[in-house]
Amino acid sequence: MPALALTMLIAGIGIPILAALNAALGVRLGAPVAAASVLFAVAFLSSLVVLILMGPTGLSKVAEAPKHLFLAGVLIAFYVLSITFIAPKIGVGNAVFFVLLGQLISAAAIDHFGLFGAVPTPLGAMRAGGIAVMAFGVWLTQMA
Repeated sequence: MPALALTMLIAGIGIPILAALNAALGVRLGAPVAAASVLFAVAFLSSLVVLILMGPTGLSKVAEAPKHLFLAGVLIAFYVLSITFIAPKIGVGNAVFFVLLGQLISAAAIDHFGLFGAVPTPLGAMRAGGIAVMAFGVWLTQMA
């Protein structure tokens, strides 16, 4: 578990860095959509290398997967495009604040209802309070 938590912590650290780098690339190119497209090309090549190294065992089942699961690709494109457009206008910290707030809300709903195969974790008063404290803490960081 510690290795998994550390991996997710590093992934979380990467999100604002991704936002800042791609927003800067969008400004530099004068075209946020071009910056997002370059990011996806680099991401595709990176994941292709990992796929080759680990073996393409799951690709044969792609056609059998429920089509709604591919919405994840649309959502990541929406995130990257929106952060690339918006971060230069309101700042990376403010943009990521709203992303984190959205993540807290959607993660709580996904867990509470066991959506998309998630392990159901009811949203009781203690958990809701904890999420509220987290959201307040993120908000506080932006008030300085």
